Amino acid sequence: MSEVLTKIEIIARPTKFEELKQALAQIGVSGITVTHALGAGFQKGYTETYRGKKLDVNMYERIKVEIVVCKVPVQQVIDTARKVLNSGQPGDGKIFVYEIANAIKIRTGEEGYDALQNTN
Repeated sequence: MSEVLTKIEIIARPTKFEELKQALAQIGVSGITVTHALGAGFQKGYTETYRGKKLDVNMYERIKVEIVVCKVPVQQVIDTARKVLNSGQPGDGKIFVYEIANAIKIRTGEEGYDALQNTN
């Protein structure tokens, strides 16, 4: 396996997802995994009244976008995500980058870069 596989995990506001998805497709990212998540960070939260009771809300709805790239430059993915997601306000999200030891396509047994391809 000669190509380096890198996983990029992006935590962001769900309202930015469609714009992010389109921007990633334009730079050649073809496969993503998206998970709905709740998260808390440095944001203070707020108090809400529900059925007459006050509730402290400090968990925010987020999406987690996971991408594994080999040929698409990692820095290009990071720059694209930052450009789309940056509002300058707290809660814009985070980007995590991991090296991947290997990827294996379950159906065919292909490994590495070949496991990321759609070869039927």
